[in-house]
Amino acid sequence: MSWVQLKLRIASPLAEKLEALLSELGAAAVTMTDAEDQPLFEPPVGTTPLWDNTIVTGLFPAETHAEALIEQLQPMLGDIPLPDWKVEILEDQDWTRAWMDNFKPMQFGKKLWICPSTYEPPEPDAVNIMLDPGLAFGTGTHPTTAMCLHWLDAFPPEAKTVIDFGCGSGVLALAAAKLGAKMVHAIDNDPQALTASQTNSEQNQLADRIKTYLPEQFKNTRADLLLANILAGPLHQLASQFAELLPSGGQIVLSGLLENQAADIIETYSSWFDIQLYRQQQEWICLHGQRH
Repeated sequence: MSWVQLKLRIASPLAEKLEALLSELGAAAVTMTDAEDQPLFEPPVGTTPLWDNTIVTGLFPAETHAEALIEQLQPMLGDIPLPDWKVEILEDQDWTRAWMDNFKPMQFGKKLWICPSTYEPPEPDAVNIMLDPGLAFGTGTHPTTAMCLHWLDAFPPEAKTVIDFGCGSGVLALAAAKLGAKMVHAIDNDPQALTASQTNSEQNQLADRIKTYLPEQFKNTRADLLLANILAGPLHQLASQFAELLPSGGQIVLSGLLENQAADIIETYSSWFDIQLYRQQQEWICLHGQRH
């Protein structure tokens, strides 16, 4: 099978945002590599090291038109200038599988692991999520996802109803269910993400506790915990809606924020939540709040 490989060169930490956008545009896999032969030392478990300048590569089916992708990508970048880009045609290799071969088991917190299906879980008695990279964003390698997974490991939502807003691959929904949630409502505006979430919930024998919805299909069911790993703009716009979904004492975890965006989001959400910094990883921020 032939593939189109779209390569874009960009400075960190914007590489992670570009990674998410390429996944949103339908990349079968997205990778990040060093653009300048800059060495990195051994990073902490669960972190994603980045170089000063990064090549972000999205893998698309051969019939994809790169110029059309660029036209879609440019407005999604907002104020970020369009990076330098080039296209390569790759022949007769299963590049998705080759990338998966480099995806290793990862631990988050004390007991939560994400393992590709090609591996045996390193700790069989731990909380293991079997997950392969594929058509939707979210395998735990991105700092914003990793911080949410650390929070879930530290504060398991046992017997709680959870909303995962912007579910991507469903990784946070899977983690919540594995850690004891009685029901998880996974919401995304990308049908491809819902398909991935459904497939992954079935693979982990969690389909009876994870339900998927497009935003317009969700009936505003109230929950004990709301997870939203999305971008700052949507987080700002959705604040009042999120507040309506949680009772007094309900908890919210917000990620997808850069460090310079956190103060504005905290100010917005403080109308309904006691909210504060939970964790920072590189330039990314994760917030935790409790409903007034």
